[in-house]
Amino acid sequence: MLERPRLAHDEDELIVQVQALLADPAHQGNPLREPLAHLLGCNQVHQAQLRRLIRISDGYQYISRRQQESLEHQYDRQLHRLEKLARISDRYQNSLRELSETLKQASLHDPLTGLGNRRFLMERLTQETERANRKESPYTLGILDVDRFKTINDRFGHEAGDTALCAIAQAIASALREYDVCGRWGGEEFLILMPETPLDFARQIAQRVSQSIKAIHLEFLDIGISASVGLSVYRLGERFSDTLNRADAALLQAKTHGRDRIEG
Repeated sequence: MLERPRLAHDEDELIVQVQALLADPAHQGNPLREPLAHLLGCNQVHQAQLRRLIRISDGYQYISRRQQESLEHQYDRQLHRLEKLARISDRYQNSLRELSETLKQASLHDPLTGLGNRRFLMERLTQETERANRKESPYTLGILDVDRFKTINDRFGHEAGDTALCAIAQAIASALREYDVCGRWGGEEFLILMPETPLDFARQIAQRVSQSIKAIHLEFLDIGISASVGLSVYRLGERFSDTLNRADAALLQAKTHGRDRIEG
């Protein structure tokens, strides 16, 4: 009687047992031998197909992982590029703001004296006129003209005249109060805006400005420097151009009466 084989613990061991039974001459005439051999062959084919599917699946998973890594890398690279562009954009916008502010300042200041120019003064006059009407507190305007400035240019040259204008601008600014406004109105004329200031007090300020200009000493000049001033108080509700016209008329009167005078 043939010994009964023990049961296999796994598929591989079972296949080995089947292969051994099929190879054993003692089972050559067994009617189950041929179906068992066919079954074993089918199993081997299925195993080969399964291994192929596993390889394909592993390949797809590998490709998927590589694609995922590639996408993450692309995302990180694109994010880094966007961050870099954002930094460049911020710097560019800051530069534009700085340039815009520089251009604005340049457009509002006289390049020679550094004081506000006519455009700057017109803006301040508009603002101060609105404030004066709102608070019912008039301001006083002064138009200052350097006496005999043409003589300085003719005798000592335009470079000397420019130096004198810069010194005069500094003298005017130093004699005014902190909240007063001054600027170059044009040529050798300067405009002084004194907020909430009555005429009598404005005369005192103009006198201080006049004394400050007379104190200027320039080595290349053998003549003194003086200025004439015309004053005018803003009348509530009027256009500031009317106030300017009265100040200009007062300046003309100061010139007519001998210069180095304050009228208004």
